[in-house]
Formats: sequence, structure tokens, C-alpha cells
Amino acid sequence: MSDRLSAGDTAPDFTLPDSEGKNVSLSDYRGRHVVVYFYPAAGTPGCTKQACDFRDNLAELDDAGYQVLGISPDKPEKLAKFVAAEKLTFPLLSDPDKAVLTAWGAFGEKQNYGRIVQGVIRSTFVIDPEGKIVKALYNVRATGHVAKLRKDLSLA
Repeated sequence: MSDRLSAGDTAPDFTLPDSEGKNVSLSDYRGRHVVVYFYPAAGTPGCTKQACDFRDNLAELDDAGYQVLGISPDKPEKLAKFVAAEKLTFPLLSDPDKAVLTAWGAFGEKQNYGRIVQGVIRSTFVIDPEGKIVKALYNVRATGHVAKLRKDLSLA
């Protein structure tokens, strides 16, 4: 089990390829608020619901100064199909070796239908302009999560 991050921790930096194969670094967004969310697999029902919720609320998040980044173990080619199919308008990043997922505590043991398995722990983090974690949310639900996040950020 990897260590979990908490509010006040410095967000671990990363550089990962996006759906077009271009490298994106967390440090690229220094000076802005960033929402980083980790999800298990592009194109699955829960992950699609969550991504579309972010897409549908992106204008409001953007107006409030938040950049959204999604990270999964999917390869860029799969992410590109997901972006096209769901008309996603924010970067999805590829972490196939799960190094970033592990560094953020978003990969490890979890319960799946009553069994303990190794996998992606659906998680969301809010990072301030200085690179510090403001919110670290683990085991979030795909449905209703963005609405709760908007409320937590006083946007709803």
C-alpha cells in the first residue's frame, strides 16, 4: 500500500504524455489551481460518467481558476479514443507504469465487490498555485463526485 497524501503536502511533480503524446507536467500549471483526478480505465461506465461530469462543469471550474487533469494507466492511444468519443476538453494523461499513481497514493489495495485487489484508487486532489495540496480525496464515487467537489470549492 502506498502512502497517502494529505492537505498541506507538496504535490509530487510529474511529467506524463497526454492523449496526443505531448508531455504535460504539473509544474506547467504553477501559479494556477489544479484539480488532478485519478481514474481506473478510460471508456468504462464509471470513468466515463466522471470524465463527462468534469467536461460539463469545466467552464465553471475554469472561470474559478481551476485546471483539470485526469490520469489513468491507459496508453495515449486509448485516451485519444476516449477524448474523441466523449468530446473531452481537458488533458488526460497516461501513466502505464503507475509510478505517478503510486506516488500520489492512488494505486494499491482496494475493495472490489468484497474482494481485496490491487488497482487504481479513484482519487481527486486540489492543488494550490504554490503546488501544495489543499484537498486529498480518496475512494471517491464516480457519480456525483464533481457536484460534491464544486460544493467543497464553494462553486455550487
